[in-house]
Amino acid sequence: MKVVNLLAVVEAEKCKGCRTCERVCPVLAIKVVNRKAVVDAARCRGCAACEQRCPDYAITMAKRDEPVVVAVSTEGLDYAQVVDLCRRARLHPEQIVCYCTATRAEEVAAAILRGARSPEEVSFMTGARTGCKVECIQPILRLLEAAGVTPAPPKGGWQWYGRTPTVWEIPEGVKQKYTGRGFYFDEDIKLLNRVIEAPLQGGSDS
Repeated sequence: MKVVNLLAVVEAEKCKGCRTCERVCPVLAIKVVNRKAVVDAARCRGCAACEQRCPDYAITMAKRDEPVVVAVSTEGLDYAQVVDLCRRARLHPEQIVCYCTATRAEEVAAAILRGARSPEEVSFMTGARTGCKVECIQPILRLLEAAGVTPAPPKGGWQWYGRTPTVWEIPEGVKQKYTGRGFYFDEDIKLLNRVIEAPLQGGSDS
């Protein structure tokens, strides 16, 4: 869960329509219309990426009149499907995948099971990737991939990093080459598998 207290506000007289804000928004909440940036207040998650990147200082973050609570519940879903999706993505359901917002893998999985089909939709629904925006794209992409979804980056988007290989995907030739140099790939895999399959602390593992 994330409580959003801020909203991006554009000073139209300063905006030159460069589209930087549009490219960095992780939830696609800001668009340039008639050469001026326009914020969709209902979508904005208050991450301040637009404010921080605007070369003309045309955007400020204002306090919302009413905070917005962003969260996706697993209630009403078959939790076994949530667990299965997480573990197919090589993640423990209760594992935090976005440290900035404390979003767990199970919440991202729930968002996907409820229809999210891109990192932007996942971010809009859960709040994940609205902090540093760097590391959490990886587990989100892994969860989408495990659900059979292959999203494409937004056209011209900058806040999007491709999937990097996991330890399970390292080729045997690479393992053999580096095992004698202090790397223990198979031992790492065994340990990570134990973490993934660990019993759930907050609910049923059935």
